[in-house]
Amino acid sequence: MADITMPKLSDTMTEGTLVKWKKKVGDKVAGGEVIAEVETDKATMEMESFDEGILTEIYVQEGQKVEIGQRIARIGDAMDPAPKAAAPAPSAQATPAPAANPVAASTAPAPAALKSTDGTRVKASPLAKKVAASKGVDLSTVIGSGPGGRILQKDVVAATAGVSVAKPAAAPIHAAAPMVAPVTTPSRPAAGMAPALADRRVPLTGMRKAIADRLMIAKTTIPHFYLHVEVDAAPLMKIRREINQAAGEDGNKISVNDLILKATIAAIARNPKTNASFDGDAIAEYEKINLAVAVAVDEGLVTPVIRDARHRTLTDISLTVKDLATRARTKKLKPEEYQGGTFTVSNLGSYGIDQFDAIINPPQSVILSVGRVMKKPVVTEAGELAVGERLNLGVSCDHRVVDGAIGAAFLASLKSLIENPVTMLV
Repeated sequence: MADITMPKLSDTMTEGTLVKWKKKVGDKVAGGEVIAEVETDKATMEMESFDEGILTEIYVQEGQKVEIGQRIARIGDAMDPAPKAAAPAPSAQATPAPAANPVAASTAPAPAALKSTDGTRVKASPLAKKVAASKGVDLSTVIGSGPGGRILQKDVVAATAGVSVAKPAAAPIHAAAPMVAPVTTPSRPAAGMAPALADRRVPLTGMRKAIADRLMIAKTTIPHFYLHVEVDAAPLMKIRREINQAAGEDGNKISVNDLILKATIAAIARNPKTNASFDGDAIAEYEKINLAVAVAVDEGLVTPVIRDARHRTLTDISLTVKDLATRARTKKLKPEEYQGGTFTVSNLGSYGIDQFDAIINPPQSVILSVGRVMKKPVVTEAGELAVGERLNLGVSCDHRVVDGAIGAAFLASLKSLIENPVTMLV
């Protein structure tokens, strides 16, 4: 017999939402078989069982949020007795899961409050909740010193002694840090202070909250500066047509984005200082180019990574991006497939956007923004007016790592590669 607990499915995950059970009580489970879908801070992922047997108990209902390490189910033999412990306490917005064998205990201390005075959920570790319950401490009155204001055991102990535990200072974004760092969420208006015209309040998904926290850090702690350049896209469009014609009807079709990604990789190789991160008292530079590509999904945005992209062919890049994007939209990405990027490309050309400034994806130092290919009047080298195809490219740079000259040199290399696309294919 074995308890199944909420696994840590990403480096930054602190809790998960049980989206869907793939098995029900009484079903046989094999080792490595998918038993549930779990939403982390970045994606919805399939959770496999490491044990085999019969699913004898389910403690967490679909839609319930669960902290890492908290028991969610039990696997054993059909005749195994169920444990007599009550089910774990649900979060504020979750449907409570019934206890396996609820037992009345009139002498037990009153449970600690799990909501603050404004109705928001109080974040506390399981041990902190247990200590608070035993001492009769209202958790809504305790100041947490853990990540994101989470209440720890020492905070409860200090509260009973009337001692205030100082919150730790926020750590700098480290180059080797996970792509989404747990942070203190900025305070929101108290209950009743929502905008007067709002018809409803939609609770944040784990992914949306991670995006909100991450971009708040990026925009408020990273000194952004922006550069733009207009590129002659006619040569790029011409070579794309020729490649796709040569591939035939059944061959892999190359997109404009595929060619831009290939050019970006070559431009990074020519300007390696853009493939770096700010690391406190140093700059971390990377040999490998792990190119992250922004992909829009229903819940927000994910950035799957083309690893060691410098050695990829155009066809390989094209097929890899198609596969990653498809699995991102169907929530099939593995954590290692969207972590560890060193440079990001965001392309909104397919949405009809001419140009834009993207927010840096920490701990990276540069993000490339790509607009649509536009037909517009241009003046040729002969001084004649003609219809040209133009493309706006922009970079958002972390000024702690990349100076204006470095960013400009990168864009100049990228412009040259796109206007002479044969040079990136040899």
